[in-house]
Amino acid sequence: MTPAHVNSRTNTYHPQQVVLTLYGDYILHLGGEIGIDTLIRLLANFDLSQQAVRSAISRMSRKGLIKMRRVGRRSYYSLTNKGRTLLTEGATRIFKRKTNKWDGTWSIVTYSIPEKTRETRDIFRRELGWLGYGALSDATWISPYDMTREVSELAERLSIEDCVQIFSARQVGSANPKDIMNWCWDLDKIHEKYNDFVDKYQRKLKDHRKRLQAGEVIEPGECFVERFHLIHEYRRLPFYDPDLPLELLPRNWLRPQAANIFGEYHDLLANKANEYFDSAFQNYQTTRSN
Repeated sequence: MTPAHVNSRTNTYHPQQVVLTLYGDYILHLGGEIGIDTLIRLLANFDLSQQAVRSAISRMSRKGLIKMRRVGRRSYYSLTNKGRTLLTEGATRIFKRKTNKWDGTWSIVTYSIPEKTRETRDIFRRELGWLGYGALSDATWISPYDMTREVSELAERLSIEDCVQIFSARQVGSANPKDIMNWCWDLDKIHEKYNDFVDKYQRKLKDHRKRLQAGEVIEPGECFVERFHLIHEYRRLPFYDPDLPLELLPRNWLRPQAANIFGEYHDLLANKANEYFDSAFQNYQTTRSN
């Protein structure tokens, strides 16, 4: 397996994020387990030292995301149910973006969580944001989608069911729904994130195609690293834009363009990236059978 000599920028990535991305994109679909030596070898492509990988794995084990199986002197790590759920939900959010039209109904969540449970309140707010809600006021959050089940499950998990109320309502009066969008979500910031992604990966996609058309052989290791960066950066976008309805957004909204670029470039990189990973994974399978 030839090392991937590619400029990497993983100093901007948290080691645990790198490990989770690798599990979510590859290992999860091949049984969910990998040997620590193989994992270290793969993640060396992203300038992660052996110590950094082992530390990340240790922290993820303490969080209940990964479990270890030991055979002799060899260690193998697989996802727990909690880890699988985390990655599966994340993949759904990334690869199955909402495209349905808004029906004019707002989902409204209000809460009154005591100051003595401020940490729980902070977690609830953060999770509401992940679900796609925007803050209309300190304790009133809204979404253009019906997320009643998800919010109810969240409140139950945090044991704050009695502190949370959920309403479904239609707007009346002269206020423009687009003004509400600007009030509850930072559309300028979201647009900037999309613009950065489109500008960067549109050029990369074009350059990759040019190289292929010129007959250049692009090494599997390079495709593996580039596919990782592509997915890792694209998966950040849903944290900013929870698939807000296009009809309520500016005409130049770049989400569709970003999604198209991601899909095209991802497909272009996939075969050779998989080839590179498979060559490393075969080593894990060999040691596992010995």
